[in-house]
Amino acid sequence: MIRMVLPLLPVRGAVVFPSLVVPLMVNEQKQARLIDEALMQGSTVGLFVQTDQTNKDPGPNDIYEVGTSGNILKMLRFPDGSIRFLVQGLSRIRIKRFVSTAPYLTAEVEEVVERTRSSVKMEAVQRNFLERLKKVIELSPNLSEELYVSAINQETPSRLADLAASSLNISIQEKQEILEEADVYKRLERMLGLIIKETEVLEISKQIQSQAQSELGKVQRELILREQMKAIRKELGDKDDRAEIDEFQQRIAKAGMPELVEAAAHKELERLARMNPASAEYTVSRSYLEWLVILPWAISTRDVLVLSKAKKILNEDHYNLDRVKDRILEYLAVRKLKSDVKGPILCFVGPPGVGKTSLGRSIARAMGRRFERISLGGMRDEAEIRGHRRTYIGALPGRIIQSIKRAGSNNPIMMLDEVDKIGADFRGDPSSALLEVLDPEQNDTFSDHYLDVPFDLSRVMFITTANLLDPIPAVLRDRMEIIRIPGYTDLEKLEIAKRHLIPKQYENHGITKSNLLLKDSAVLEIIHGYTRESGLRNLEREIAAICRKVARRVASGLKTRYNVSGGNVHRYLGPVRFARETLSKKGQIGVVPGLAWTAFGGEILFIEATGMHGKRGLTLTGHLGEIMKESAMAALSFVRTNCDLIGIPPDYCDNHELHVHVPSGATPKDGPSAGITIATALASLLSGRPVKSHLAMTGELTLRGQVLPIGGLKEKLLAAYRASIKTVILPAENRKDLSEIPSEIKKAIRFIFVQNVDQVLKHALAGKPGGRKGPRRRGK
Repeated sequence: MIRMVLPLLPVRGAVVFPSLVVPLMVNEQKQARLIDEALMQGSTVGLFVQTDQTNKDPGPNDIYEVGTSGNILKMLRFPDGSIRFLVQGLSRIRIKRFVSTAPYLTAEVEEVVERTRSSVKMEAVQRNFLERLKKVIELSPNLSEELYVSAINQETPSRLADLAASSLNISIQEKQEILEEADVYKRLERMLGLIIKETEVLEISKQIQSQAQSELGKVQRELILREQMKAIRKELGDKDDRAEIDEFQQRIAKAGMPELVEAAAHKELERLARMNPASAEYTVSRSYLEWLVILPWAISTRDVLVLSKAKKILNEDHYNLDRVKDRILEYLAVRKLKSDVKGPILCFVGPPGVGKTSLGRSIARAMGRRFERISLGGMRDEAEIRGHRRTYIGALPGRIIQSIKRAGSNNPIMMLDEVDKIGADFRGDPSSALLEVLDPEQNDTFSDHYLDVPFDLSRVMFITTANLLDPIPAVLRDRMEIIRIPGYTDLEKLEIAKRHLIPKQYENHGITKSNLLLKDSAVLEIIHGYTRESGLRNLEREIAAICRKVARRVASGLKTRYNVSGGNVHRYLGPVRFARETLSKKGQIGVVPGLAWTAFGGEILFIEATGMHGKRGLTLTGHLGEIMKESAMAALSFVRTNCDLIGIPPDYCDNHELHVHVPSGATPKDGPSAGITIATALASLLSGRPVKSHLAMTGELTLRGQVLPIGGLKEKLLAAYRASIKTVILPAENRKDLSEIPSEIKKAIRFIFVQNVDQVLKHALAGKPGGRKGPRRRGK
């Protein structure tokens, strides 16, 4: 016997027989390398079938012992990385021992010697074999006449058996058994048995196909007859008691509809029963009835009226926000005493990231109700709220009714998100459509254009959210109970991060406290140096960034525990991105810190004033709005009117040009609350008296020197607190608003309440009026 060492190629899904050309495909890199080397060297390879067809990396124990030696004739590479090639079988071979397994399988093999015998019995089997093969080819749609021509021209019985085994639809296991059979007579005899079996299968399959065609013809005939019967009934005026009509009748009875709606449903059902199911109008009418019967007319969830349990859930999900929680508990208390109370219409107003949307989910959980959210941002079509009329193709109810359907109850918590970002165009004004939805006196008969019947929304608790109140139309704003959710203090952010954000990010990144210890100082450093916001979104992003970096290092096996403090946060997040507004330790002349409100929280604004010889005038810079410019003009008029009181030469302004600038010139600024700040800056400049250090102020100024109240007090005081301001001058009428200010801010800041500018200058400027002849150069 001839022995040789060959590289072995495991084959899946096919058996290669000697003398036959077979197309194969491989995807694995190891096998691709074997094919490349064999093709370049023109060497022979061993082709062995895998015992497990799903194994992608077979070893010595995963292939059969008998295979075929062969030559690779041609190879093609495809973009998906696979290699397809043609291989021609040469002879049967048997593995004697494995030589190596890397970079691919190599083994010592020996050629299998076939045992042949010429006899009358062999010739009889061969003739019977060809007759049966011809019958199989005639019955099978997948085999061509060319196979029979090739079979009768085979030189030996061995090749005839191999050709049939390779071409017929038999299993891989059966093909492998044919390959392993060295006795040609037994191999041909075994193939004859497989061909007889295949013949019987094909004959039975043909009978089944013939019967199926007969049954199909019968079904088609019955269908035609039924359609003719329908036409005859229609001509006779008989009603067609279809099962679908009966089903709708039962569903209408079970839906619990109001009397008016049920009457409309029955009327539509009668109309549907008279229609031809093939007409387009039938589908429209059927869809309408589907919407009517699927809506939860009488299905309500039961409210959790145990106040202590509801309070516990609200406190679990959100820290602080006491005003919102109290309002929900008040509603539940009233609901407990009066079961038919209408749902409130709340509007949460606050900067991004303070938890307005998540608060709605928490309220739904606390009350045991379903939660549905509708985003109104960018909505411009009134039909989004009220739906389309059924005359339009593809008409559907509006988003309100669709949400009711999804909720499956008529009393969900429905959040209308970003109500301040609704648009309007030629298709209508969605905010006008919301007037009926958000009016407790009207929404018990809300009419969707598609349904055209009233639906009671009075049990729905609507919650809207907005960043700003100004864009919301006044008539819509009047229908809602406004609850402001201002920004958080640093200590509140720290507490929320410890309770909610850090555990959430631990879970999201697959790490635990044993892998990462995020100290309080680290969180505070992130708040101060890497975020500038009233909410928590950026804080959560930065915590997630630290968790990602730690997760990567833990997964790489570098270290399993990391401690992050305020001193090493920069190693994870890079250099500090935001520097707080720095306050001079020493008071400056003509520079006064003011407090401003923005949609994203409070800010510190430095009002700077300077003067120079020249024609009398006032220059204002810093991208100021009209209202702020008018405040500056009023401040200058007051200062010039009270020169003696402030200590300024009366003729000083006649030959000097004054310039007021508010830094961050690229940012638009407007509003009247900088009035006393601008007046103080001008008084400091012209009198030469510096402004006291660590002091800020806000308040509107009148020409008579009165200080009027301002809004956004909590946001402004948060900004002062973050900037380490020690004293804040406020209008006296804002004293009542201190009840909503966190205690930590009250402890850290001294408040001075004033009624006029005289009091402002008394507390803000250092030194005494000295009747200076000109302003001193502003200190640095």
